[in-house]
Amino acid sequence: MAERQAAALGEAGPIPVPAYFAVGLVAGSVIALQITIMRIFAVGNWVHFGSLVVSLALLGFGLTSAVMCAGKDWFERNWRKVANGALLIYGPLTVAANLIAQQHPFNAIFLVSDPNQVWLLLANFLLYFLPFLAGALFIGAVLLRSRTAFARVYFADLVGSGLCGLSMLGAMYLLPPEDLIATPLLLWAAGALLWFLAQEKRTRALSALAISVALAFLGHFALPGAFGITKLATTDYKGVAYARKFPDAQRVYHEISPFGELELYSSSYLHFAPGLSDNAAFNLSEMPVNAYWGLYVDGEGPTGVMRTLPEAQTAYFRYLPMHYPYVLKKDADVFVVQFAGGISSVVALKSGARSVTVAEPNPAIRDAFLNHQEIRDFTGDLMHDPKLKVIGYDGRLYLARTSDRYDVVDLSLADSAGLSNPGGFAIVEKYAYAQEAIESYMRALKPGGILSVTLWNKEDPPKSVLRLYATLVEAARAVDPGNLGNSFYAVETYLSTTTVLYKRGGFAPDEIATLHDTTKGLSFDEVYYPGIGFDDSGSDALLTAYHDQIFGATPSPAAKTASDATQTQGADAADPTLDNTTDPSGAAGDDSSNDGTPQVLPAIALGRLAWHDLIFGGWSDLAKRYVFDIHPLTNDRPYFAAYEKPADLPNITDRLELFQDDWGYLLLWATLGVAAAVSLVLIALPVLLGWRAIFQRNPGKLGTIVYFACLGLGYIMVEVGLIAKFIEALGNATVSAAVLITGMLVFSGLGSFASERFLDRARRVMPLVFAGIGLLLIGYGRLIDPILDQIGTLPYGLRLLCSILLIAPPTFLMGFPMPTAMTSLGRLGKDHMFLWAWGINGCFSVIGAALVPIIATTFGLAAVLELAGLAYLLALPSFFAVLLPRSPRGVLEAPI
Repeated sequence: MAERQAAALGEAGPIPVPAYFAVGLVAGSVIALQITIMRIFAVGNWVHFGSLVVSLALLGFGLTSAVMCAGKDWFERNWRKVANGALLIYGPLTVAANLIAQQHPFNAIFLVSDPNQVWLLLANFLLYFLPFLAGALFIGAVLLRSRTAFARVYFADLVGSGLCGLSMLGAMYLLPPEDLIATPLLLWAAGALLWFLAQEKRTRALSALAISVALAFLGHFALPGAFGITKLATTDYKGVAYARKFPDAQRVYHEISPFGELELYSSSYLHFAPGLSDNAAFNLSEMPVNAYWGLYVDGEGPTGVMRTLPEAQTAYFRYLPMHYPYVLKKDADVFVVQFAGGISSVVALKSGARSVTVAEPNPAIRDAFLNHQEIRDFTGDLMHDPKLKVIGYDGRLYLARTSDRYDVVDLSLADSAGLSNPGGFAIVEKYAYAQEAIESYMRALKPGGILSVTLWNKEDPPKSVLRLYATLVEAARAVDPGNLGNSFYAVETYLSTTTVLYKRGGFAPDEIATLHDTTKGLSFDEVYYPGIGFDDSGSDALLTAYHDQIFGATPSPAAKTASDATQTQGADAADPTLDNTTDPSGAAGDDSSNDGTPQVLPAIALGRLAWHDLIFGGWSDLAKRYVFDIHPLTNDRPYFAAYEKPADLPNITDRLELFQDDWGYLLLWATLGVAAAVSLVLIALPVLLGWRAIFQRNPGKLGTIVYFACLGLGYIMVEVGLIAKFIEALGNATVSAAVLITGMLVFSGLGSFASERFLDRARRVMPLVFAGIGLLLIGYGRLIDPILDQIGTLPYGLRLLCSILLIAPPTFLMGFPMPTAMTSLGRLGKDHMFLWAWGINGCFSVIGAALVPIIATTFGLAAVLELAGLAYLLALPSFFAVLLPRSPRGVLEAPI
């Protein structure tokens, strides 16, 4: 009888094998819940709020640690009751929190104008915090019970989390976002069943579990239908919400996958014509009717899908900015960097292209256009056109390796609709626009070939377009510096689009004349061409006006443009674009008032100033003076976001209405502040409640704090930083997150399992482990880009495998430090320090999760990995403080 009780999950004896599987499944449920909530936010709100969701989960562990540390003796006596109770309420709490949150969603657009949104945001995060707290209580109770064999339970925790997180990829093919919550519920139910089966007195527990599981699943799948409760609320200001409300809207396609929820709507109200000249309506005898369907990915859009037009209406394409390169290039071999909705491919084919090669990395979009009959009929079976060849991965990676050369490379509105989205896309990586990618496009051109880039231009003051200009010029300076001044032609339409042409070898005078005539016919504004006249006498006033518009004594209304401020400076004297007499067509100076004085919008004037300084010098001074950060995009900093300069952040808190496009980024700073404050309180709480138990007879306290803080910061920085980096190869943030989380947790779990064999030799082995981790992470930060680019060209299954294997070396070693130290604390009898250290690790992970996107946008992703490597190196000398034995009874240690 005694042996059977020892083998069961009781108060003594080893934890049985089924209980380890239970821990892994429940930990996996927590990871799956994080991914589920990110998907819910991504589809229903503006962004996935990934750092906030991760912070919520980790705060659950931090709070658990604080409470358990303060009441260690009670939790030690009642650990099984705590574990059982937390496990029983986890599932119902998960469902209840989600359903209540979806009845009262927040809207990021109104965070400034509507004070109630702040409370709704807080309520949402508090609700979603509850199931994470329950999961943390269960895992914390088990860890407390098994502290002398921490490495094995930690192994089950990490490996289970990783493998179950990977299961979310499969679930995304089967379940729509509103029902994805079923996956963490199933994992929880399976883990709870194994946990209770491992107990001696299990009949009552299994009955309670059956009730809990029924409440959870019926609550999610039956309750909403019976009472009309929303399972996933989509904000009314998201693109797909508009489409659903059109009177004649019809959803013609719907597909779910890890690559997003794809929806395609038809409606006579959809008039998606990016950058279409107003002159089209005056010059065409017949405008296309119902020419577009709207494609939405996770509710974002629309991306226009163009109907095949009769030959009589093909003149319509000449009024789109994507037509520019075909004014000069007839019978061209064309490469389209991203298919998107197919508009650029259609324009190329209708403009007489000899061949069109188009890249589309999203397999869900490829499948829709290749295999769905209604889409094929609407588009004229575009993807099966004999002139069209489809590449199944990123165009930037294909062009970097192919020996083929093209007359035209087109990067038009590729994944760029969100650059001016009012939700504020804080940390969306745009590798297609990075300098390294632009250089590949330029080198893939034939002699005299043209790169055409069209970007949304909906901001005043301008931000994203200035980063685009800087990136293009830096790339051209690296590829062909000798022809820099003659290689570009740029036009803008105010608050619509901007188009830049780069010609390899430079434009000839007759080509510039042809482009002048085209621009005049479209009534677009020229911002740069070879030989453009420029007078910089008004530059100072222009920059001052933009600065005063943002940082003036009285905040300007959100809708107010720099035009008013510039005119108060004296438009005829201050405008740097008035001298355009060298323009042979007169197109650059035809915006005139009644008295003949040229009038140029400040945004256009700023564009011309930017091009002049980029080509002829002075850009660094302009970038310093300009009100926003306009550095070029690179693979290391691939963000059309974070325009606010850190030094200016204290000066914008009273005028947030002027920064709607970047609220997502500003929310990161708010998250960091809240995370740091809450984490420090949680770390201090056990000390305030039980400082004698923690500090007396426990030497090396400062070293212990530093050690576990470094581990918490280092691990989460590697995880979040690598997720962003691996989008280079995997092309999708959701897939990257699932693969990286899985790989890191599994290999770290294996490292945790292996660490127990070296515990007696920790003083000799761990310095080598820390050195290996630090050097590997610093090396990854500097050298991983070309490896990821190579992986990105492989078949997708092989990409997943190579990505997981690539992270194996550092993450296996990263599995050693935590269990080695925690097991040592447990075996040394430093029980309060054991719990407090676990909390310190979790709390600094919270801070690290919020810190990573700020470091990435400010200093780059390489800096994230390098700082993580330095954190592990810093932990090395502190490790020996953890191994100090407790002082003999009667000998008290100083507080530090």
